[in-house]
Amino acid sequence: MDLEALSKRFFVRALETEDVDIIYDLCSKNKLFYEFHQPFVTRESILDDRNALPPGKSKEDKAYIGLFDGDTLVAVMDLILGYPTEEIVWIGFFMMDTAYQNQGIGTQIIQEAVEAMKNAGYREIRLGVDYGNPQSFAFWSKNKFTVLQEKEYIVMKRVLS
Repeated sequence: MDLEALSKRFFVRALETEDVDIIYDLCSKNKLFYEFHQPFVTRESILDDRNALPPGKSKEDKAYIGLFDGDTLVAVMDLILGYPTEEIVWIGFFMMDTAYQNQGIGTQIIQEAVEAMKNAGYREIRLGVDYGNPQSFAFWSKNKFTVLQEKEYIVMKRVLS
């Protein structure tokens, strides 16, 4: 997938090991998320997430990306392409800098990413939301994701049409 196609407004690039400090700075400000998703973020957990893959997937199927406004990391997104089936993209993680929240920017990012995934031939996007996290559930619901099933977390989906 062409990473640059994921956003018209922000510069998109793969996040590398040397980006761990800026990722940590962004994540550590989002205290509400970590009230529902324990434990609190560490640099080690970021590196683990950056490399984590579900069964049957390879590094080529993963896009752990940052969206930048100049030198400022605005958002982190973890995508698993073709998971759990080839026509689905799994969003493993999405978090925005708190300074950019509540301005419609997150919705804009998701809408542009949805369009890029649709143009790349994917038919659906799925993700998991922690139980009890009203901010996350409201955000994804506002962005046309619906509950698919409830397991250890709430699985939500958006059909791309």
